[in-house]
Amino acid sequence: MRTEQEMFRLILDTAKEDARILAVGMNGSRTNQRVPKDSFQDFDIVYIVDDVEPFLEDQQWIDRFGTRLIMQTPEAMTLFPPTENGRFTYLMLFEDGNRIDLTLCPKEQANDWNEGDRLAEILLDKEQLLPVLSKATDQDYWIKKPTQEEFLDCCNEFWWVSTYVVKGLCRNELLYAADPLYENCRKELLRLLSWQVGAENDYMISVGKNYKYLPNYLSDKNNECLLKTMRMSNGEQLWESLILQQKTFSSLARTFSRMNHFLYDHIQAEKVIAYTKKHYVIGENRQYK
Repeated sequence: MRTEQEMFRLILDTAKEDARILAVGMNGSRTNQRVPKDSFQDFDIVYIVDDVEPFLEDQQWIDRFGTRLIMQTPEAMTLFPPTENGRFTYLMLFEDGNRIDLTLCPKEQANDWNEGDRLAEILLDKEQLLPVLSKATDQDYWIKKPTQEEFLDCCNEFWWVSTYVVKGLCRNELLYAADPLYENCRKELLRLLSWQVGAENDYMISVGKNYKYLPNYLSDKNNECLLKTMRMSNGEQLWESLILQQKTFSSLARTFSRMNHFLYDHIQAEKVIAYTKKHYVIGENRQYK
């Protein structure tokens, strides 16, 4: 696997040798001093170019970065159309394990090449096109203290969607039940957990994309509980995951509301828990745990 230094040299030499590339910027995890470094970190690179089109007309120029294992070009896709902004991106994973997410940005957008992201650094600027940046910081990604309304919305979404899961399980529609359980209920549980750890750290931390650093701030007990909510391979495990999520969410919501002097509709929660319990017991004479 090529080293980090070799990759940076390749990225910068490519830009220096091509007159069409006017500047190079980098954003993402490699600009964040708080993120642990490992071999899976992407090189999130932006080339500010005189004109994007010539690069697209002959794309052999990207071959110099190495033999690709797989590549995706979002702006060229039909099923997953990106935002039309005049840029073009190459997401490239190479056979040696390195990955470059390389975006071509037209010079007309040089002043906003990083789209306001403060996790950004300038690596090369041939013509002094780019605005001066402050030191890279992940502050924009810190957990933000919720308002009373946001807290109530989170709770209502969790309890409301729980009833969809119950309906799907009672019908034995496991795919239907699993989707809202994972995509909605669990996400609201993660949101609430992130608010909790945010409060415990004065809202000066980030839990990362898809809550990936959240376990670092949880107790062993809460981590184990969270992992158990991911067991969804059959109907019984789906029921158990739903019940565990409900109990965990209810306890957290009560604690968090007291900490922040928020209103919390505990009656709504108790009714949905009772509704779940009723249908779980009726289903196959199971015992509600």
